[in-house]
Amino acid sequence: MRMGEGVEWGLHCCLVLAWLEDEAPLSTGRLAALFELPPVYLKKRLQALVRAGILTSVPGAQGGFRLARPPARITLMDVVAAVEGPDEAFRCTEIRQRGAGAEAPAREFAHPCGVAAAMRRAELAWRRELAAQTVADLMDAAPANAPDRARRHYERLRG
Repeated sequence: MRMGEGVEWGLHCCLVLAWLEDEAPLSTGRLAALFELPPVYLKKRLQALVRAGILTSVPGAQGGFRLARPPARITLMDVVAAVEGPDEAFRCTEIRQRGAGAEAPAREFAHPCGVAAAMRRAELAWRRELAAQTVADLMDAAPANAPDRARRHYERLRG
């Protein structure tokens, strides 16, 4: 499975917003400049996080984005689902019922096949793992100087 870079962007923006909470709201332009990202594309990802209730958007010249809830209440799965959508990564199309399988009795297809069952178990494990980790956990695992580095870079952008 492959996730788009918007997930990485969203998670890093959540970290910065948590670290710079007293500076929030932060504009799309400033967040984009912190990571040298294209503002137009970042804004789409941030809007998805707003729709999911992860961020709030403050309108106006001094507006921007801030976390909608504490970092300990934002899971990695929340961000992934907001950016990538809620669909499962694997979609079974029942190809076993085509070709040679078309001759098999219907009772053979009453239950999901081994492929679909294995993929579902893997998907559930992956989702549980992401749901068990929060932005606060990422903050705790970050290098000790990361918040200060983000703050210094932000101050330079504010000029």
